[in-house]
Amino acid sequence: MTGSAAPSSFRLAYVPGVTPAKWVRIWNERFPDVPLTLHAVTAAEAPELLRDGGADAGFVRLPVDREFFSAIPLYTEATVVVVPKDHVISAVEEVTTEDLADEVVFHPLDDVLGWERPPGQPGFERPATTADAVELVAANVGLLVVPQSLARLHHRKDLTYRTLVDAPQSSVALSWPEEATTDLVEDFIGVVRGRTVNSTRGRTTSQAPAAKEQPWRKRPEPGGGAARGGAGRRGTSGGAKGAKGSKGGAQRGKPRRRS
Repeated sequence: MTGSAAPSSFRLAYVPGVTPAKWVRIWNERFPDVPLTLHAVTAAEAPELLRDGGADAGFVRLPVDREFFSAIPLYTEATVVVVPKDHVISAVEEVTTEDLADEVVFHPLDDVLGWERPPGQPGFERPATTADAVELVAANVGLLVVPQSLARLHHRKDLTYRTLVDAPQSSVALSWPEEATTDLVEDFIGVVRGRTVNSTRGRTTSQAPAAKEQPWRKRPEPGGGAARGGAGRRGTSGGAKGAKGSKGGAQRGKPRRRS
């Protein structure tokens, strides 16, 4: 409509393995007039997207450049090894890197665990993506070590995964450019940290409802009500007595019959 400003929006990036649905739902309930748009990016793309202003904030994998970005660590994921369901490793609950010494372990180019070389034997090539590596595991030509959320993201009926207890782990954080800490960013921080609408920390966009006005009552003047009531009662009583007195006075004033 001419002359009306379009509502501002909040742009949120997120990397594979992160499920932002809970926070998006809370945002939509709390700020229905501010649309939230999601941008799915790879872990490598997320910092550049935020740096270039393509998103206001993002769920990223640590580490990030702390001289440029602010970051609130949220959680650290367990690391797992993805194997075919009929693999011997599927018979145990957890394994160590030493248990993988004789296995081919793929190291995709988009690896997020940050190690120079995974345990086991290197694959014939480095797959371009984690999804490509999962396909190779399904073809029974090697294994893959990833954060648990990525194993779930690329779940297949013919694959399973087990905890790798002594591997590096990946942490997820909410991050944004420090110099671009806008009011909307502060609002989203409040959502992620579980602040209530009326929390005193951070910015809030709603005000607590005003106290309900009590019906006005006229205060009685000190002694006034009693005086008025008492005066009325005394006046009534005095009037009765006066009438009786008048009656008595009339009897007393009645001429006596002479005998």
